[in-house]
Amino acid sequence: MIDANLPFEAQESEWISGEGPTHDIVVSSRIRLARNIAGFPFVNRATEQERREIVSLIAQKSPKWAGGMVFIDLNTVSSLDRHLLLERHLISAGHMRGTRPRGVAVGADQSLSVMVNEEDHLRLQMLRPGEQLRQVFEGINKVDDEVEAEIDYSFSNRFGYLTACPTNVGTGIRVSVMLHLPALRLCGEIDKVRRAARDMQLALRGFHGEGSEATGDFYQLSNQTTLGKTEEEILDTFVEVVIPSVVEYEKSARNSLMNKRRGYLEDQVWRAWGLLTSARLISTTEALQLLSLVRLGLNLDLLSHVDEAAVNALLLQCQPAHLQFIVGRQMGQGERAVARATLIRERLGA
Repeated sequence: MIDANLPFEAQESEWISGEGPTHDIVVSSRIRLARNIAGFPFVNRATEQERREIVSLIAQKSPKWAGGMVFIDLNTVSSLDRHLLLERHLISAGHMRGTRPRGVAVGADQSLSVMVNEEDHLRLQMLRPGEQLRQVFEGINKVDDEVEAEIDYSFSNRFGYLTACPTNVGTGIRVSVMLHLPALRLCGEIDKVRRAARDMQLALRGFHGEGSEATGDFYQLSNQTTLGKTEEEILDTFVEVVIPSVVEYEKSARNSLMNKRRGYLEDQVWRAWGLLTSARLISTTEALQLLSLVRLGLNLDLLSHVDEAAVNALLLQCQPAHLQFIVGRQMGQGERAVARATLIRERLGA
């Protein structure tokens, strides 16, 4: 059996719910703030003792922020727990793999997390379903003010917030959205988004952000630089220019498939449904790709008998850590392939 070390293992993550504005294409909205504590060297220069002091400080302070946060020492929980936090996008891949003193504070509904001793002393993050960047910005600013009321940030009147990576200096803000772009892939036009992102100095990454590949046609799009721009300018560019452009690209591709290649599109969607509801062995990558196509079919009303909430939930549940928590024991890759196929058939009512 797997011990329940995290207080919210059985609780669903709100951002994957499939709700929120433009949720068929914009799966979630996230804002991260990079902050460092005055009087301490940056994480990459800090000693073990200094890192432990930072962890201890945040473990003491965070239960009072945002109505109460749970602090998790990443050096004391299991590898499976850390993988679950990664799959829920509460920590980064680098933070999960680290070995030196580090932690994360998580809000009650898992929309808020504060990574401690990742690249910077603090990475404040808020995540919401759909296109809600302005609401997320308002929420993360309130939390940032709460933290700053108790902790002195490293700040320069000339440069702004001082960060370990020069590209974050200034506002320290990273604005990002997770996008579901299956039609652009099916039409062979995903490079249109890549070119637009490159031209606008944006980063297009995979499902788990930096260093990850696009899985199941899910991409994270974020700003790359913050120096010389205000938070409002960065946010306005995303809300008023970037997101509408990408959404229009994907909608145009979906319309093209429906009007000119409907037979091909229906075949792709129904083949995906058939495999998901009959397969006895399935990998994480294949499951996400097939669920992506079924999700597209639901958005275009090509499937009507499918529970959309179940499809969205399976995007997390079929991943290795979540799958093992659901089954209740640790499994090897082969066992997981069998358990994943069984779980998908059961959840889709097949």
